[in-house]
Amino acid sequence: MKIRTLVLLGLVSMLSCTTKYNDNNRYVKISTDEGDIVVKLYNETPKHTENFIKLTEDNFFDGLIFHRVIKDFVVQGGDPETKNAEPGKLYGEKDAGYLIDAEIFDTIFHKRGVIAMAREGDDVNPEKKSSSSQFYLVVGKVFTDEELNKLEDKLNKKLREKTEKKLYDSLLGSQSNLNPKFLNEVTQKVSILADSIMKVKHIKFNENQRKIYTTVGGIPHLDGNYTVFGEIVEGYDVVEKISQVQTDSNDRPLKDIKFKVRIVK
Repeated sequence: MKIRTLVLLGLVSMLSCTTKYNDNNRYVKISTDEGDIVVKLYNETPKHTENFIKLTEDNFFDGLIFHRVIKDFVVQGGDPETKNAEPGKLYGEKDAGYLIDAEIFDTIFHKRGVIAMAREGDDVNPEKKSSSSQFYLVVGKVFTDEELNKLEDKLNKKLREKTEKKLYDSLLGSQSNLNPKFLNEVTQKVSILADSIMKVKHIKFNENQRKIYTTVGGIPHLDGNYTVFGEIVEGYDVVEKISQVQTDSNDRPLKDIKFKVRIVK
């Protein structure tokens, strides 16, 4: 009787897993010292999904730590040098040794509970290519519409300043004779060109983003800059718990939190 019961329980468990993950997405489980996190990887980002699956099959992540944890922001890991992490050392410079082409879409953004790849900044990486192994889990916070409006203004101001700087650098070049008349002409031209560029690149959160960021939460200022390639379907409470641990001045947890990743489907 006991054997039959165990067999039935096993079948129920298998059917439950099949029902949960009966779509055509890939799923992975991140097992941590604080519990398990199940992540659905997106089909819309095939390069990132395939890369994460390959690293998982190679047991690349086994024994690494979350080296960067910031409350109300992110939980980050994937630096291979953290496998035998030295106490108090700053990590976050290494990955699997290559980059992944960006797969950034307006419809996939930094809502709470997604997974995304870290990367180097635009100054050295204007194509926004992703790190091959360093990923982060989004915690973020809930925003009001007023806060989103202010954030839009801030992001557009920053984008405008960056655009104008590029235009000035391009128009001035190596000019040595910077007389007032010439500078005034360049300034006017930069203003006109910047206006035109900002009409195309103007940052504005769409209706869906606003709905999510004012209810679920997330990190809206990262949208359009990093590739989001999946979302947590089980164990977000584990991420929340990790995000609240004590950290040092480099945002590294005082007590190492190790993890490994396994393929669920």
